[in-house]
Amino acid sequence: MAAAPLLLIAAGGTGGHMFPAQALAEAMLAEGWRVKLSTDDRGARYTQGFPSAVAIERVASATFARGGGLAKLAVPLRVARGILGAVRSLRADRPAAVVGFGGYPSIPALAAAAILRLPRGIHEQNGVLGRVNRLFARHVDFVACGTWPTPLPAGVIGHHTGNPVRASVLDLAGAPYVPPGGEALSLAVFGGSQGARVISDTVPGAVALLPEALRRRLRVSHQARAEDHQRVLAAYAAAGVAAEVAPFFADLPRRLAGAQLVICRSGASSVADLSVIGRPSILIPFAAATADHQTANARALAESGAAIVIPESALDSRSLSAQIAAVLGQPALAERMARAALAQGIPDATLRLAALVTALAAPPNGKTER
Repeated sequence: MAAAPLLLIAAGGTGGHMFPAQALAEAMLAEGWRVKLSTDDRGARYTQGFPSAVAIERVASATFARGGGLAKLAVPLRVARGILGAVRSLRADRPAAVVGFGGYPSIPALAAAAILRLPRGIHEQNGVLGRVNRLFARHVDFVACGTWPTPLPAGVIGHHTGNPVRASVLDLAGAPYVPPGGEALSLAVFGGSQGARVISDTVPGAVALLPEALRRRLRVSHQARAEDHQRVLAAYAAAGVAAEVAPFFADLPRRLAGAQLVICRSGASSVADLSVIGRPSILIPFAAATADHQTANARALAESGAAIVIPESALDSRSLSAQIAAVLGQPALAERMARAALAQGIPDATLRLAALVTALAAPPNGKTER
């Protein structure tokens, strides 16, 4: 009996790359494929949610964005070593398709796929192509876009799939929203997969400034960096607000579904989770994001009335507190925002991307090489 087809997924070391990669892995396993994940040590930190059937391969990877002069000089050598290793691996167990999700760790697998002329595609989560995806956009068989529209190089046609969400998010798609009119209020706060300092600097102070009638009903789940944990927890305690603070919540989708309001960055996965579940949000785009792509990610939710966007340069506790109070103090407004968010969701994004992969691996002429 022929072996099941193999999908090689290549993804970088952030939750924004790894979560949609996980969603595709789950879908392709369900279709009877074998799946391997190619990533580096940073990416491996996010693999605890991947199905156990996914084989994890760590590759040599490097970026020019970190390290000193000597480290930057070593980048080409490390990348070349990673590509050679990937070529050997792909020859030993030839994939039917290779899909990259961006980030420097995806370079070895995509470059090796190009060398071996294997069917390959990329998925861009953000509203602006990342550096690695921009490098490969002209050299792959498809470019799938999670945010629409995403500007692409001349001659490159994008497929609007939306951003795949993990099964734990999809299980809560369209979960009923409870407007903030009851006795208990839940606020979910996170700044990416490991928290964000500027959010930890601002949100506890904003909560402390809320009217007492709101503040006494509030329960907060706040994802903060480990080094910020104690001061964030102390700030909420000083305000008399019950808060759970952690560097990572494995059950974040459940906390989003139970929240009346979410405050977070506008990373592509965060925006996708908010829209699939359907929750009102205050979005704070990461100011240093390449080409300001987090502002592009937030645009659809903002224009639909689902989210309030506050640029990082304009963020302070007093103005943020006013926005929190405006949403939590007006149940009808919060409910409209939740409905607007849900209308932006693409819950079948994973299936759309999986269909592209399946078509790529089985072209009409029946060949696996071009």
